[in-house]
Amino acid sequence: MDETVRAWVDGWVVSRGAAPPVLEPWGCTIDMGMDGHVTRHVLGGIGEGVERAAVRKVAEGVTGAGVWLKAFRHPAVVSGWLDDRWWIDPEPGYLMTLPLTPATAEVPPLPEGYRQHTWSRGGVVRTMVAGPDGSWAARGQLAPTGATAVADQIATSPTHQRRGLATLVMRTLQRAALEEGAERCVLAGTPAGRALYESLGWTVSAVLTSAKYTGD
Repeated sequence: MDETVRAWVDGWVVSRGAAPPVLEPWGCTIDMGMDGHVTRHVLGGIGEGVERAAVRKVAEGVTGAGVWLKAFRHPAVVSGWLDDRWWIDPEPGYLMTLPLTPATAEVPPLPEGYRQHTWSRGGVVRTMVAGPDGSWAARGQLAPTGATAVADQIATSPTHQRRGLATLVMRTLQRAALEEGAERCVLAGTPAGRALYESLGWTVSAVLTSAKYTGD
C-alpha cells in the first residue's frame, strides 16, 4: 500500500473504533459493523496506481448493501468502472498531509465567551468548543499512531462559523500530535474543508472517490 494511504487507514480505524484492517493484494478491508456502513474496502494505490482491474475485482466481490469502496482516484474515472448498483459521491475527497513543526502547533486564543475542552481516551484525542450559551460550536479528534497522527471528524456548527473555531480545533489537534511525538498529520477531507486545511499548510496527496453498494 501507498505509505500515506496506510498511515491514514491505521489512524482512521483507531479514531472510529473499527476492526483492524485486513491486508489484501489490492489494499485492505475494514469491518465497521454499522447499518449502512458494514465494511469498507480501501484501494492501496493513489492516482494511476489505482487500476481498473483492481477496482472491478473488489466491486464484483461485493453482494451486500452498505459496503463502501474507497479509491484514491478521481470520481470521474472510478465511476466508469462501477455499475449502477453503486452510489458514487460526485464530489471528490482529498487525502492531505501536514509536516508537523512548532509553528503548526501554535493555538490561537479562544473567542470571548466560548469554552474549549480537550481530553484523551482510548488512544484518541478529542477537543470540543461550546458557545457562550453552552451549545455545540465545533469539534475534532486525532488518532496518533507513532510517527503519524490522523485528524478526523472535524466539524463546526453553522451558527458558529467565521469565528476561527475550525482553525482553533485543527491547531489544538496538531499540537497534540506534536506532543505525542508524531512527525506529520494525515486526513481525508471534503471539498469544503480543503480550503481551511490548505490555509493551515496542509497539501493534497491524492483525490478520493467514495462509493457505496446499494444493490439496486
